[in-house]
Amino acid sequence: MKAAHSVTDLVAAGLMTPAAGAAVAAVADRYAIALTPYLLETLENAAPGDPLYAQYVPSPEEAYTAPEEREDPIGDVARSPVKGIVHRYPDRVLLKPLHACAVYCRFCFRREMVGPGGEALSPDELDAALAYVRTHPEVWEVVVTGGDPLLLSPRRLSHIVRSLSDIPHVGVVRLHTRIPVADPARVTAELVEALKAPDLATWMAVHVNHANELTEEARGAIARLADAGIPLLGQTVLLKGINDDAATLETLFRGLVRNRIKPYYLHHPDLAAGTSHFRPSLAEGQALVKGLRGRVSGLCQPTYVLDIPGGHGKAPAAPGWVRPDGEDGYLAEDFTGATHRYRG
Repeated sequence: MKAAHSVTDLVAAGLMTPAAGAAVAAVADRYAIALTPYLLETLENAAPGDPLYAQYVPSPEEAYTAPEEREDPIGDVARSPVKGIVHRYPDRVLLKPLHACAVYCRFCFRREMVGPGGEALSPDELDAALAYVRTHPEVWEVVVTGGDPLLLSPRRLSHIVRSLSDIPHVGVVRLHTRIPVADPARVTAELVEALKAPDLATWMAVHVNHANELTEEARGAIARLADAGIPLLGQTVLLKGINDDAATLETLFRGLVRNRIKPYYLHHPDLAAGTSHFRPSLAEGQALVKGLRGRVSGLCQPTYVLDIPGGHGKAPAAPGWVRPDGEDGYLAEDFTGATHRYRG
């Protein structure tokens, strides 16, 4: 089976009718489509209400851009001093070696920047990006993202990781990817070996939004990474109609921990164009996060975050559990909702 890159491919795969395809033609003209053969097989006989279907198959709602939505919702461009680098926080940078992905999520915050044949850094541009890191001794962590860096060949990945390991002040490389749950066969022993280098800690953040993504094949790919000693973090986007209830999140986070992935961030959806139908309110998100406290252990609790538009970084978006009570005390709320006075 071949990958799907168009409405015609989706119709041929039985994921939408010709009439439904016609209804999303304008969406497909603007935003990239891609589903791997693995996902096409996984989604066989799936309908629009399926939590994986909704993440990857375009819908007519994407044609609407809400007034508050932006082409660059988290301000990457404003914080990019060199092509391929985003320097938003003092001690870490993003390194974006390519703008292509194996799959294109319908809610993606970089959906205006990524696509088939997405521009990759040329050798000279990559050298310039690495030189930026080398000449900024405050940079301790490099987050390799894009696009999906695991689309790169093991040889190119190894070059990036080993180049970073040669920079004395860089201690951590963190790769952000969807590949283990979107194209798990790509996670080969050769690829895993390419992620490691001397004197450098390699971490990986795996983007997973629903427990149904943790198939046998995905669990195998995750195990290959974990067994190689690569610490794994989970990134999840809170999505209306997909995972915006406590039971679904509980099942997901327990599934991640069971597979040796620590839930790291639960992202409030960014203000990307054409994504308003995915976005719950912040109040709804806060209520969900509060409902998980006490319901699952600390291992299963990610930080709920809002990426402030304009390039100002992430802010914790959870409800306040401890609040001032007079001049010398606080009220602390436990997971049952009871409040307790605290002075100290």
